[in-house]
Amino acid sequence: MDYIDYYKTLEITKTATEAEIKKAYRKLARKYHPDLNPNDKEAEKKFKEINEANEVLSNPENRKKYDKYGKDWKHADEFEKAGYDPNQQQQQYSRQQSGQDFSGFGGDFSGSDFSEFFNSMYGSGRSSRSQSKYRGQDFNAELQLDLASAYTTHKQSLTVNGKNIRITIPAGVENGQVIKIPGHGGAGVNGGPNGDLYITFQISNNSDFKRDGNNLYSNVDLDLYTAILGGEINIKTFDGKVKIKVPAETQTGTKVKLKGKGFPIYKKENQFGDLYLTYNLKIPTKLSEKEKELFAELAKLRNHGQ
Repeated sequence: MDYIDYYKTLEITKTATEAEIKKAYRKLARKYHPDLNPNDKEAEKKFKEINEANEVLSNPENRKKYDKYGKDWKHADEFEKAGYDPNQQQQQYSRQQSGQDFSGFGGDFSGSDFSEFFNSMYGSGRSSRSQSKYRGQDFNAELQLDLASAYTTHKQSLTVNGKNIRITIPAGVENGQVIKIPGHGGAGVNGGPNGDLYITFQISNNSDFKRDGNNLYSNVDLDLYTAILGGEINIKTFDGKVKIKVPAETQTGTKVKLKGKGFPIYKKENQFGDLYLTYNLKIPTKLSEKEKELFAELAKLRNHGQ
C-alpha cells in the first residue's frame, strides 16, 4: 500500500496545532459529506480519506506514532516490541533483496515472507478503516422572528432536511445569535453519531423600541403643560403600561431609566435589562385666541420678572 500523507489530505502542514487540524477537518468534511454529494463516488472516497486523516492526526498518540513510523503507524506497537527502527527500513530492505535473513521481528524471514507480512498488515488496516464510524454532517438553518416573539419563551416548528422539528426558543434571543440543537443534523456513517443543527436567528423590529443587548430605548412625547407643571403619564412597555411621574420644569431631551423594564436576559429567568426613555417636548399648535392671549400674558410676566 502506498504511503498516505495525512497532512496533505487535510491541507495542513506538519506543524499544525490541534485547533488547526480540527478546523481543517470540519471544513473539508462539510465540503465532501455524502449528504451534500449524493451518488458522488469521488466525494465519498474523499470523505473517507478525510476522516481517516482526522482519526490519526486529531489523536495525539496516533499522530506521534504516525510521525515516527510513517505508513506503518497503526503497527507501531508491534515494531517497537520487535525493536524495529523505521529509519533503517531502507537498509533492511536492501539486505532482504540480497537474500540476507531478518531477525528484527522475532524470527528469520525470507524476502517473500517479509513482503507478505507487510501486505497482510495493510490489508487488515484497509478492512478496519472501511468500518470506521463517521459523524454526520452539521446542518445550518435560519429562523425569522419579530421582536415581540423574542420577548417570551415559546415553542416553534421548523422543517430541516425534510424533517419537522419542534424547538423551544428561550426569551431574550438576539439578532444573529446561533444556537445548537444536538443530534438533529445529518445521519452518521456506519453507525456514527448524528451531526448537529445550528440555527441562526434573524430578528426584525417593527416596534417603537430600539434594542441594544438587554436594554430598550424609546422616545416619549411630553406635552408643554406637563413638562412645565409636572404630572403623571402612562408609558408603554413590552409587558404593559406603567405610570410614571414627571417632575415640573422637565426639559426636552431629558432621559429617564426604568429599571427592569427592558428585554429578558437570555436563559436567566426573571432577569431583565432596563428601559431608557427620552422626552421630546411637543409645542401645542392651532391655539385659540384666548390661549394666545394667555401665552402673551405669561410672556409679559416672564419678561417683567427678568
